Amino acid sequence: MPISGGTHMKCKHIHYSRHAFERMFERAIPPDVVERVIAQGEIIADYPDEQPYPSFLILGYDQTNPIHVVLAHNATTGECHIITVYLPDSKIWDATFKRRRTS
Repeated sequence: MPISGGTHMKCKHIHYSRHAFERMFERAIPPDVVERVIAQGEIIADYPDEQPYPSFLILGYDQTNPIHVVLAHNATTGECHIITVYLPDSKIWDATFKRRRTS
């Protein structure tokens, strides 16, 4: 089970996709911030049927800046595969950055 303490993700090893690295570079989000979001952030959505591993959307903060991390978790090995990292847009997300706004 990837969730530790009910809301945090526990990763034995973290692997970054090329896409994630590109998005992090574009948005000036360093790996240590991403890893802190994973360890301390809140899982706000899960996608248990994603393949090859279930995936999760995690909300965390770098100081006051919200950050979303999408990752896939291999429960067998404990490895996390970072799919993408982005700064949620307040036009798309509610004030808590936990729910998408309805149109």
